[in-house]
Amino acid sequence: MKKKNTKILLVDDEPDILEIVGYNLAQEGYQIVTASNGREAIAKAKKELPDLIIMDVMMPEMDGMEACENIRNIPELSNVIITFLTARSEDYSQVAGFDVGADDYITKPIKPKLLVSKVKALLRRLKETSEQDSETLNVGGIEINREEYKIIKDNIEIALPRKEFELFYLLASKPGKVFKRDEILDKVWGNEVVVGGRTIDVHIRKLREKIGDDLFKTIKGVGYKFEV
Repeated sequence: MKKKNTKILLVDDEPDILEIVGYNLAQEGYQIVTASNGREAIAKAKKELPDLIIMDVMMPEMDGMEACENIRNIPELSNVIITFLTARSEDYSQVAGFDVGADDYITKPIKPKLLVSKVKALLRRLKETSEQDSETLNVGGIEINREEYKIIKDNIEIALPRKEFELFYLLASKPGKVFKRDEILDKVWGNEVVVGGRTIDVHIRKLREKIGDDLFKTIKGVGYKFEV
């Protein structure tokens, strides 16, 4: 994925943040689109179809959490990477962000070089995933189509955000294997992306809710297993 073809949507109600972050990412060759609130972000995302959305949480008209949830329900945007950039660093806030479909959580203030590094890491994971050979798995009565990011159960398509899909695909590709947390974080999030300690647990819980606990256990043999 060439930088000049990579589009990033920045969403923040502070003009200074949009200017500073936008400038630094534009200097790296990325296409930058901006929005000042969640409602505008949804409209811009539909129009521009960005590869990455960097979004504040606390904003007027519609906050980042609600905007993220809405974006995840738009089929053509279901696989966009969404990262929250916010001053709220509480654990419960991060869990809430992952609950609505966020892929990562960056706490500000953050140095421009570090932000650029994190953005590169996120986009690198997207590039690596898109370059992998397409493969369809059939496990436990579920069809998992990696090329189209689709999961079909009983002829019904189940929509999953990108990170939930990648996590489910990883676990389903090796039923019964005991995965270490570091291995999961590296394969799904990338070892250069810093995520909270509860990230895996939140995504596993959401997968159980969407796919069904019994079927999830069938796929994993005796259930989801990992080592600390």
